[in-house]
Amino acid sequence: MYNILKKVYQGKRVFLTGHTGFKGSWMLKALNLLGAEVKGYALAPQSSNDLYHLIEGEEICDSIIADVRDREALKNSMLDFRPDFVFHLAAQPLVRLSYEIPSETFEVNAVGTANLLDGVRLLDNKCSVILITTDKVYHNNEWEYPYRESDRLGGYDPYSASKACAELVIDSYRNSFFNVTNYEVHKKGIAVGRAGNVIGGGDWSKDRLIPDIAKALTSNQNIVIRNPLSVRPWQHVLEPVIAYLLLGIRVYNEPLNYSKAYNFGPQISDALTVEEMLSLAIKSWGSGSFSVEQVIGQPHEAGLLKLDISKAVSELGWSPKLNAETAVMLTMDWYRKFATNKEGINGFTEEQILSYLNA
Repeated sequence: MYNILKKVYQGKRVFLTGHTGFKGSWMLKALNLLGAEVKGYALAPQSSNDLYHLIEGEEICDSIIADVRDREALKNSMLDFRPDFVFHLAAQPLVRLSYEIPSETFEVNAVGTANLLDGVRLLDNKCSVILITTDKVYHNNEWEYPYRESDRLGGYDPYSASKACAELVIDSYRNSFFNVTNYEVHKKGIAVGRAGNVIGGGDWSKDRLIPDIAKALTSNQNIVIRNPLSVRPWQHVLEPVIAYLLLGIRVYNEPLNYSKAYNFGPQISDALTVEEMLSLAIKSWGSGSFSVEQVIGQPHEAGLLKLDISKAVSELGWSPKLNAETAVMLTMDWYRKFATNKEGINGFTEEQILSYLNA
């Protein structure tokens, strides 16, 4: 996989929004290892422990610190760069926070996506655009059936609804301005990646399972969980990151065939409950305890969510490499390394990426 990706991305100009975030930082590091020239556009990272700082992100990209709601700044940054690829990861990504800042969540996730595509419209060069949404764009019926790309979109909470809105924005722009029937005129391929719940080292987000577990284990504290029976399609961060890059290649080479949406998630057997994931984390760490907190009146979160990845498997030739246990082990290994040798975490992150690519 490393050689396949490097052959395409080496020397290419990649515009990456959200490059200072958790998933964006992993993608930035992967693109750097593949020899791409990256220009990032995102808000400033929040602390010195953010993964972006730990991988020395400022040294491996041209970093623009700005908001995707600033349409002119976003457009000008993109037009000045004339990218071969655009990966749009910038978002307000937290369900529980979306209840506190609903309007801002819609602005960032839906209007921000429109702002990005407005900039793409003005590019005069061939460009492949991969827009990242989420598995939560589907109207969730809380059933065992895994959602397919053709299923109804929706969203109970503001985060999920904002991402479904972003999908409508994307579909409208694709039909109106980037229609495959006029590809020779606009030269833009537009695809969507919908990923499941992502875990991995360097995530410090509030109210997320793995960051909460890592913080508790490193400080020898009891782990408190809210929804032990909730089921999610858990996957290591490198699974979707590399899938996005593979999708980018497919769109670049055959835009007429791949300008559509794809689910990226684990095998169905790895859609585990919160308690099962917690047990794997404690097993990997070698110690730990937990308790369940009964919270009355907490914001609604989906209890059951599974993805059907057969379209990505059959059309892209992609499939997950890691099962849930390995994904958790790699994640806890990263946090253990951070706790014992923070200075070596950049090299350790690089090792995890290269090991995944060369497996």
